[in-house]
Amino acid sequence: MILIRNGKVIDPKTGRSGLSDILTDGKTIRKIGDQLWDSLGVQEREKCQIVEAEGCVAAPGLVDVHVHFRDPGFTYKEDIDTGAQAAAFGGFTTVVLMANTKPPVDNGETLAFILEKGRKTGIHVESCCTVTIGMKGETLVPMEELVSLGAAGFTDDGVPLLDEELVVRAMLAVKKVGKPISFHEENPAYIENNGIHKGSASEHYHIGGSARMAEISMVERDLRLALSTGACINIQHISTKEAVELVRKAKLEGGNIHAEATPHHFTLTQDDAIRCGTLAKMNPPLREETDRLAILEGLQDGTIDLIATDHAPHSAEEKAKPITEAPSGIIGLETALSLGIMELVDKGYLTMEQLIAKMSWNPAKMYGLNAGYLAEGGPADIVIFDPKEQWVPGRFQSKSQNSPFLGKTMTGRVKFVVCEGKMILGEDLFANA
Repeated sequence: MILIRNGKVIDPKTGRSGLSDILTDGKTIRKIGDQLWDSLGVQEREKCQIVEAEGCVAAPGLVDVHVHFRDPGFTYKEDIDTGAQAAAFGGFTTVVLMANTKPPVDNGETLAFILEKGRKTGIHVESCCTVTIGMKGETLVPMEELVSLGAAGFTDDGVPLLDEELVVRAMLAVKKVGKPISFHEENPAYIENNGIHKGSASEHYHIGGSARMAEISMVERDLRLALSTGACINIQHISTKEAVELVRKAKLEGGNIHAEATPHHFTLTQDDAIRCGTLAKMNPPLREETDRLAILEGLQDGTIDLIATDHAPHSAEEKAKPITEAPSGIIGLETALSLGIMELVDKGYLTMEQLIAKMSWNPAKMYGLNAGYLAEGGPADIVIFDPKEQWVPGRFQSKSQNSPFLGKTMTGRVKFVVCEGKMILGEDLFANA
């Protein structure tokens, strides 16, 4: 049993927000209320671990539906164990892995390997499967079979789906099996050197860069197809103001449409790609200040309903290569909550309750996961964090360190993490009754 006392309890599912206690018993929450210590018997008190949460927020364990743990195939960058540890330090108790591993997750054997390894980590590790076999954009995977084996959803993340007829068939297939399909929206016809925005950043590096139409053209197509098929779709890592507006209009027309923003896209711009070099190279690239502001507006009005990290580990040797050769992507699990607090809550774009919803309940709801909420009888997956405490990441728990936020002062620190009723972070900080 764990008793969390005097924290600000936020449940985005019901809108609950206020000082309270939380008592866990086994893998579930037994009671949420006031002065719960008084309700315990002598024997229960003896075995109850206590967390004093005064000044802290107690929220559902965070849910990230866009992470890369590089396992199997690229474990020198990250593996499921180190990725899960990074997730826990960031306050995440549930993650959904992308399928662009080696081999890709287009078959039951690879999916089973990932899910089995994930069960041993202490957090909930779910995985998508690819949309097409080998991520070649030609033949759909057996979706019904893979869902029966535990696939959380489907995506060829990292590779755009260019064949419109195939996308229609994929949307109809995911609708049939009741799972979301997520889209990496980058049309190669508009990209000469990816990872850097076609603008002042590409001019600085004397390269072609990625034009904004690379995203706009594909978002426009996939929203149109989603409205016609009724499929549940997710526009991944949105980066342009035009794409935000397209999603806004499509949502007004109905349909089961979702969009995610990464902390780096609502925090940084192409100026940071110039300043930080390959540490700020990612797909889609950091764009202009007007794009960043449009993403903030989209988060504010609900057009963008998900915050996801696109946690993308790479080795120091890889990121040390020239700008056109280094891989795209940054890690993000351990800084996401802080960036949300600093850039969204502290600057008045979102309330803390809205931030937590976009980082827990909304993504869990899209994937149909039993996560992202706090309720009696519900899962004992809880993050306790101090929204005011500052910290400086000197070294991340991730196997890779490719982040422009390394060494920067962050606000908002995770103190304790409970998953399935077990304290997986902060055990050495227990208070005594």
